[in-house]
Amino acid sequence: MSGKAELTINFLVVGGGIAGLSCAIALRRVGHRVVVLERYSDSDISKMSHGGIRLPPNVSKVLFHWGLERALRQVSVTSSAMEIEIYETGEFIGTHHWEEEVLRVTGGDFLFLHHAGLRQVLYDAAIAAGAEVRAGTTVASVNGDGPRVTLSTGETLLADVIVGADGRSSIVQQAIVGDDVLDTVPYQYLFYNTTVPGALMRADPELAPLFEQPVETMFIWLGNNRSAVAFRMGGNDEFALHLWVPPRQKGLSDDDCWGGGLDLKEMRRQLGECEPRLLKMTNLAATPSRVQVRKVPPIEDWVDKHGRMVIIGEAAHPLPAGSLQGGAMAVEDAAVFARLFSHLRDREQISTFLHAFQDLREDRCASVVHTERCNLYFQMMPAGPQQEQRDQDMRAKTAQGESVFGGGKASEQWEQLKELWGYDAEDEADDWWVKWGLLRERAKQRSLDMEAEMNIARLSCLGMRS
Repeated sequence: MSGKAELTINFLVVGGGIAGLSCAIALRRVGHRVVVLERYSDSDISKMSHGGIRLPPNVSKVLFHWGLERALRQVSVTSSAMEIEIYETGEFIGTHHWEEEVLRVTGGDFLFLHHAGLRQVLYDAAIAAGAEVRAGTTVASVNGDGPRVTLSTGETLLADVIVGADGRSSIVQQAIVGDDVLDTVPYQYLFYNTTVPGALMRADPELAPLFEQPVETMFIWLGNNRSAVAFRMGGNDEFALHLWVPPRQKGLSDDDCWGGGLDLKEMRRQLGECEPRLLKMTNLAATPSRVQVRKVPPIEDWVDKHGRMVIIGEAAHPLPAGSLQGGAMAVEDAAVFARLFSHLRDREQISTFLHAFQDLREDRCASVVHTERCNLYFQMMPAGPQQEQRDQDMRAKTAQGESVFGGGKASEQWEQLKELWGYDAEDEADDWWVKWGLLRERAKQRSLDMEAEMNIARLSCLGMRS
């Protein structure tokens, strides 16, 4: 159930990352006019260190549906398995192969690619769809009463709806909520995202097996308050490396850093006790990005009081840095958002659709945030009885020739993943329209019909009196 909106309106999207570009693509698919405002210039973006990204089936199927499968396949590899090791020793714990039946039912694939590769695919698709993307454009303020966006140059842009897709410290979020929600939340860990050249990996006898698996494999190292994830990426001949480590010592700045300038020695110092392969990879790695991992409480209001501004993606529901579903939630948001606005017939529906978007996405995103926090805890479980039981359970399954996620607590984690992957964002929006949207439209029409009948009756009475 899709199509062009009867009434097309103007959207200003603040932020040209995954959320903003996905929103632009989705809105253009249903006929709306979109301008994306991105503060970084194209040259700045090309210099940033973003590393690798994982796209689970629930998001790859949305992008495939948008006609981007061929472009994505050219810059990604399709994962078939994961392998579990112990962070401190490198001990092999076991493997798990993605169930073909699960992937078939979800309608997507598990893809590994470079963040820059994904953004380029989305950027090209947004431009091809007719969206305008203004790079190097800094937003100074936003206001839902208008609605209007004021740029740092003093220029004012008007629109029917402003979409805040500008990440964790969102200017649109601050305008809606009243403050920066991140400022009130301490960070618990640091997330480093980097890459290792494939040629260097293959040249090292210990690292080459990681890069040259018979099936595309994601490696996960479980550690004591530390964890690592690594995988081969498509598009570039590189290996992605994600690290979660404790904060640095007091007095040192741990601010988020995407644009390079970090000292690789800093990342290596944060490794703590780790197996030799991890140390080797960090010695060969490119300059990393660094992001603070925070446990942000739910944001209550995604829509402003005027019903003309809304936040999506990380601006609305921040996930732990490095989460599997980070990019996926942004694309799902865009799919649901645009599907709702495909039914736009008059401007009075705008506020209804914005609030419907939050109603539809709030529980789903809260559930995903909770799952991602549980997954991170599972990977970084402090040393102790619970951690020992986790490892013993997986060793026992491996010894019996079973998957490490074949039962117990690990199995529960896997069942949650399958439920996450089976979600269909656009179907959710269609269901809301059928159950509630059409009912509201019919109720509104009945009210208008009754009002018209009453006016006719009044005119008739006046005519009889005269």
